[in-house]
This record gives sequence, C-alpha cells and structure tokens, in this order.
Amino acid sequence: MQLLIATTNAGKIKEYRHLLREVPLLLVTLSDLGIEEKPEETGATLEENALLKAQFYFEKSGISVLADDTGLEIDAVGGEPGIHARRWPGYEATDQELIDYALKRLEGVPKEKRTARFRAVIAIAKDKQDIRLFDGIMEGYIAEKAYYPIVAGYPYRSLFSLTLGGKVLSEFAIEELEDMHRKRAIEKALPFLFEIQESGVE
Repeated sequence: MQLLIATTNAGKIKEYRHLLREVPLLLVTLSDLGIEEKPEETGATLEENALLKAQFYFEKSGISVLADDTGLEIDAVGGEPGIHARRWPGYEATDQELIDYALKRLEGVPKEKRTARFRAVIAIAKDKQDIRLFDGIMEGYIAEKAYYPIVAGYPYRSLFSLTLGGKVLSEFAIEELEDMHRKRAIEKALPFLFEIQESGVE
C-alpha cells in the first residue's frame, strides 16, 4: 500500500518518514511520481488548504494522500502570520527574511508577552470520497533573537521555544521533538492510516 506525502519540503518529508516509521504503508513523494503541479491554496483556513491539497494530489496520483497546512499564530501581533506563514511580508519570502520580519514585528515586546503556537492540520485522502482532517497544536514563545543554524524550510524553528527562555526548536534533533504539532496530528490519524492499509485501497 502506498501513501503519497504531498509536499516538496525536504525537511517535512524527513519528519513524516520519522513520524510514520511504524505505519505499514510505503511512503512515496511527489518527485517519486513525477508530479510537479501545485494547487492554488485559496482556502481561508488551514483546514480548507489541507483539504484542497489532498483532493488535488489524489486526482493527480490516484493513491492515498497525506497533505497538510501549518500556521504560526503569534498573540502579540493579532495571531499573525496564521496561514500566511511563508508569505507573511506580502511575498514569498526566504527563511532568513521571515526570521528578520518576525523579529522586527515583535520589537519591544517583552519576552513573557511573546506567546505563540504552531497549528498543523493534516488531511488524509483514503479515496476521492473519504478524506479526513486531524489537527495538532504546540504552544510556546517567540525568542528575542534567532538561534542558528536555520533548519531549511522551517525558519520559525530558529525563534520558537517550548518554554520561556528555553531552547528553540532548531536546537533539537527530530528524534528529540517527541511532542510537536504534526506528531500530535499524526497520533490522531493513526487509526485511519491503519484502516487504509488494511482495506487494500490504493
């Protein structure tokens, strides 16, 4: 049984391979299938965008699909960037630009007021009709400076700490991050993933 991990983010693919290591499904990527098209993410919420991507890539591949959308909500700036995490400045920004922009927006905000959370919504399409959503949330804080190196594709991990003044996410190995937002969503999805495997549906 195959499951398409519908992302081009190499870091995210590595993370899903780790999170799904005990699921008896063969994980394949967009590049494995030669799929280069991308859907236009027109949803107003993480749920809508995750669903849109799962539907799009099921149509393209014909196999079960896992797609997601993730947002960062920073309380001091009204919950921004939300679903616009990659385009927060108003354009498709680089990792370093996003780090710099976040720090600029939070200038003068005391560390105890820099509360934030990552929200991940995973959409799993068993087939065209059966698509289910699972979510996970991780609470934390935005640091007052960035910690390097940057994890490619995950700029905010250089700023986000689980505890006030604690280590930021980029300072942990994937194996150490046992309670992240995507992991929480995957834990909710496991029964459905095993159902896909047992059903023999591709």
